[in-house]
Amino acid sequence: MDQDVLYFFDGKPEELLLYEAFEEKVFSEVDCVKVKVQKTQISFSNRYHFAFVSFLPVRKAKERPEVYIVVTFGLGYRLESPRIDAAVEPYPGRFTHHVLVSGTEEVDDELMGWVKEAAAFSAGKR
Repeated sequence: MDQDVLYFFDGKPEELLLYEAFEEKVFSEVDCVKVKVQKTQISFSNRYHFAFVSFLPVRKAKERPEVYIVVTFGLGYRLESPRIDAAVEPYPGRFTHHVLVSGTEEVDDELMGWVKEAAAFSAGKR
C-alpha cells in the first residue's frame, strides 16, 4: 500500500478497507490505471481522470453512515439510479456522479460497470 494512501486514511482504518476493495477492483477491471493522492481526494486516471475517492458530504450529516467513502465518476449522460447520491453537469454533455459506499459489498458489478464506462468515456475525450 502506498504511503500517501495510508496518510490519506490516517485514523480511518475502516474507510481504508473500503478504499482497498475499490482500488483492487479498479486495477483488476481497468487497464493502465494511475493513482494520484491529493489532499482531499484520490484520483484514478488512464489518459484523463475517470474516478475519484473522497469523503465528500453528499448526504446530510444525519443521513450519512459513520464509515463511508464517496466514489465519483464522469459519464456522457446523467445516470439514473437510487445509488447515485448526486449528479451534476459541469460541462455540456459531461455528468459527474457521486456514490456513497459504506460496505465492501457495495463495490459490486453495478458500481464497477459505471467506473469502467467512465474509464472508457475518459479515454475517448479529445
